[in-house]
Amino acid sequence: MTGRLMQIGEVSERTGLSLRTIRHYEDVGVVAPSERSAGGFRLYTEAEVRRLALVRRMRPLGFCLEDVRAVLELLEQLPGGAPLPASDEQAHEELVARLRKYWVEADARCEDLRRQLAEAEDFARSLHGHLARLVEAGSAADTEAVR
Repeated sequence: MTGRLMQIGEVSERTGLSLRTIRHYEDVGVVAPSERSAGGFRLYTEAEVRRLALVRRMRPLGFCLEDVRAVLELLEQLPGGAPLPASDEQAHEELVARLRKYWVEADARCEDLRRQLAEAEDFARSLHGHLARLVEAGSAADTEAVR
C-alpha cells in the first residue's frame, strides 16, 4: 500500500461525515478501509476520502444507497484521461449513457432544491418584514408613551 493512511477520525474531519456515518457506509458496502492497524483501527487512503467526499456531495440530492454505489462504480470505470480504444466503443457509449442519466437526475434535483431554497428565502423575508413592523410599532408606542 502506497500513500499515507488515515484513521477514521481524520477522515471524519476531512469529509465532514460522522464516525457513525463512515462506519455505516462501510457496513453497506459504499466504502471500505484499505487496511487495519495492528490495533484493529480502520485505515483509509486518499482514494477512500475522495469516495466519501463524493458520497457526501450526493446526500443533499437524495440519492439512495443503490444509486450512490452505482455512481461510484461508474466513476471508477471512467478512463483516466485517455480515450477508450475503438474496440470499446460500445462500452464507451454505455458509460456515457449511464453517466448522462445520473447527471440529468442530479441536475433536476438541484433545480428542485433551488426552487425550495427560493421558497424558504421568501418565507424568511416575510418573517423579517413582520418583525420589522412589530419593532417599528413598539418603537412608535414607546415614543408616544414618553410624550
